[in-house]
Amino acid sequence: MTPGLYLTHKPVGATSFATVRTFQEEAQATRPGRRTALCHGGTLDPFAEGLLLMLVGPATHLFEHLHAAPKVYEARVEWGTETDTGDLHGRPVHQGDATALTPERLEAALRPFLGWTDQIPPATSAKKLGGEPAYRKAHRGEAVELPPSRVYLHTARWLSHNLPTASVLELTCRGGYYVRSLARDLGRALGCGAHLSTLKRTAIGPWKDPGPGARIELHGRDLLPWTHSRALTDQDVGALRQDQSIAATPLQPPDWRLPPGYPEPPGPVRGFHQGKLTFLLTPGDGALWPETELRGGV
Repeated sequence: MTPGLYLTHKPVGATSFATVRTFQEEAQATRPGRRTALCHGGTLDPFAEGLLLMLVGPATHLFEHLHAAPKVYEARVEWGTETDTGDLHGRPVHQGDATALTPERLEAALRPFLGWTDQIPPATSAKKLGGEPAYRKAHRGEAVELPPSRVYLHTARWLSHNLPTASVLELTCRGGYYVRSLARDLGRALGCGAHLSTLKRTAIGPWKDPGPGARIELHGRDLLPWTHSRALTDQDVGALRQDQSIAATPLQPPDWRLPPGYPEPPGPVRGFHQGKLTFLLTPGDGALWPETELRGGV
């Protein structure tokens, strides 16, 4: 299996780790007896579907830098019932009257959630609590109280309404945002309760969901395209491997522009040698310093 970033589609019902396991089995079949580093680039809940990033080989070093990329979701919000998980598989914990909802009220209800806010993750999230994912504690019946997280919602718009039953929402957010929590908080703000019945991740940065059964492999300049880059000479590579800095110029601009107004991620500078991404570089004191070498290049 070639090192790189793979765009895959996770279906409803499967866990994100099931996709990792499929890649592990494929890697084992192609390289018997040899271990291949693998991870996914951000969990999707079992009830959700859509784009899941898979990182293979040295590309696993890109994981931390994917968090700040804009993620686009489409969600169906069911009005009238809040569940303990925030989705259709949860236990109802509150029911209310949604007959007074109008498109205008729903539009106004969205506005306070835009930008940077504090959000309490769902009790069944993958957030760690005492070193263990919260969902494991919740599934054992233990009380779970997670502290609020600072999250960012860039845009949100209603695509359609079937009131008072449900509405479909499209949103763009930063990594770490819980759409289940948004549905819960909207339901509380409106007094009627709400949860998600469907959730689909349609894009991460410039990358689109390839659809069921499809897979797209990415390398080189297609990786972290929202960051600056610098071409590396053989001499640059030698210096970086000695933990020495190199000149910060000439820098090349990002290959993909973030949505207007979106917070600039504090990402690295990409170092390219012979067409491959070989170093992640950190600017400092007017120079570039080695952060991570991607052995063999990606």
